[in-house]
Amino acid sequence: MPVSLAASLESVLVANRGEIALRVMRTCRAHGVRTIAIYTEPDRTAPHVRAADDAVLVPSYLDVDAVVAAAVATEATAVHPGYGFLSERAAFVRAVEAAGIVFVGPSADVMEAMGRKDAAREIAVAAGVPVVPRGEDAGMPVLVKAAAGGGGKGMRIVRDEADLEEARAAAAREARSAFGDDTLLVEKYVERGRHIEVQVIGDAHGHVVHLGERDCSTQRRHQKVLEEAPAPTITPEVRELVTSSAVALAKHVGYRNAGTVEFLLDDATGEAYFLEMNTRLQVEHPVTELVHHGIDLVLHQLLVALGHPLEIDQDTVRPHGHAIEARVYAEDSFGGFLPQAGTTSIVRWPERVRVDHALEPRQVVSTSFDPMLGKIIAHGPDRESARRLLVDALDRTAILGITTNVGFLRALAASEEFAEATIDTAWLDHHTLPTPDDELPRVFAAWVSAMLAAVEETGHPFQSDGWRSGADPAPTIVELDRPVVVDRYAGRVDDLAVREVSAADHVLTLEIDGQLVSAVVNVQPHVAEVAYRGQRFVFERPDVFGDHAVDISDGAIVAPMPGTVLDVRVGDGDRVETGQVLVVLEAMKMELALKAPFDGVVGGLTATTGAQVALGTTLLEVAPHE
Repeated sequence: MPVSLAASLESVLVANRGEIALRVMRTCRAHGVRTIAIYTEPDRTAPHVRAADDAVLVPSYLDVDAVVAAAVATEATAVHPGYGFLSERAAFVRAVEAAGIVFVGPSADVMEAMGRKDAAREIAVAAGVPVVPRGEDAGMPVLVKAAAGGGGKGMRIVRDEADLEEARAAAAREARSAFGDDTLLVEKYVERGRHIEVQVIGDAHGHVVHLGERDCSTQRRHQKVLEEAPAPTITPEVRELVTSSAVALAKHVGYRNAGTVEFLLDDATGEAYFLEMNTRLQVEHPVTELVHHGIDLVLHQLLVALGHPLEIDQDTVRPHGHAIEARVYAEDSFGGFLPQAGTTSIVRWPERVRVDHALEPRQVVSTSFDPMLGKIIAHGPDRESARRLLVDALDRTAILGITTNVGFLRALAASEEFAEATIDTAWLDHHTLPTPDDELPRVFAAWVSAMLAAVEETGHPFQSDGWRSGADPAPTIVELDRPVVVDRYAGRVDDLAVREVSAADHVLTLEIDGQLVSAVVNVQPHVAEVAYRGQRFVFERPDVFGDHAVDISDGAIVAPMPGTVLDVRVGDGDRVETGQVLVVLEAMKMELALKAPFDGVVGGLTATTGAQVALGTTLLEVAPHE
């Protein structure tokens, strides 16, 4: 008989923010458990704060003492860490338990052992799990990575011995900033690999099961972009190897609660190597939940943390269909993948798929937190059905006000390479997707601008949809890079015949040369934004969200993103060579090295280490040699 969660759990403090906080609260609410949020000042009115039954202000999401004090003050029965922030800090686990509160996760000792890649490797060897060659056995190329933490931070690929020292320094800085620990590992880098991970969950009674594997090979700079379950390309033998190895490792270390064991599959040799264990719930856990109907990982986390035996029988675990998840980031994917910040105007999430998010209209997105805004997850009877549903869902996603990667995700999911499951872990680092064509979005922007201009000229009132006049507009011409002629909701944009089909709540459908096309449009006095196939297009003024790091015409070195100056490596009057690193910026825990565009002399230096700079700030100039 299933255990009642509410009978043994009164309240849970969620030590996190954003979509994962809402995800945990959703399970708690479904089972009658009171939820408590924590928040910092910028998050005072955030969705996770409004969704909770109680909320406590803390100085930082990383302040162990403040978070534990909030749990004590609100009489929380348990603390769920989510992922990121304090989720893999053993000191946090000990502080929670010392306060007499249940921590939803593994023990501090296990977290400490498995949370460090160096210690975890030795445990894996002892458990009989295959590991990646390291040190002198690795050869070139190698991967320099942080021993603590994950998420692609503190990682560098090195192909030449001469670049190793610089890579070590950059990885150490990133690791120290992200995890407070700059210990590094150097191991073999697999050129064509698959990132395969296994979801495990164990209880306090020695029972461990796996819930199959996920393929997270579609990643950029070790940051996952698309994830899916089950893995589409592995053989039954490899599946048995990784799942049995994951269970063996979890049992060997005495693992309790949900965790993920990650493997690297070498496409060239077919060998699978243990990478690391994430001692927490993963961002991509929804794909596992969707292919295992009825399994709520957060619910099982809570039950196991309370000491209940695991209610999952390995013999009954069978995947059903296929699920694919797309991570939505605040970044300009077609402009160097640089982090973006700003205030959203319109936010529309798709229906018919699962969406885990905490993003709303008129919400401030800053570089103070991780750039992930949400996740869109599609499930179908087979991989192709799930892929097509995901593409359709991304088409119907519109985020305006800030630039996101939705258009990039749509192009990636629709690509032949992803459809054929040929993308490996390095593919996105060596291939580029074509920049979306702006011809149709321009038509939408011009059409709506023309309508507004007609309304302003004739004085007709707006209808409730916000852009079309209540009566037929007078013919008019609006200059938005091209002439537009509008007459009774039909006309021409350049040589394209256009007819308005419908307009409601910023969603406009046009018939363009006989083709029905829909987009989300938001026209303001000086800017026209269009979301088409997920991509945000901005017209009528320069897109300040683009990458303007280096303007070769005048040698100005400009901040391509808002962030912090980590390092200034030159001074006024210094002679520099093409490609020499001048300034290193950091935003959202991502480093960006700004380099000299040509040989020259430094002048006008304003950048100082530790300074916060806005997007577009001139940091220095390089004058060419005479």
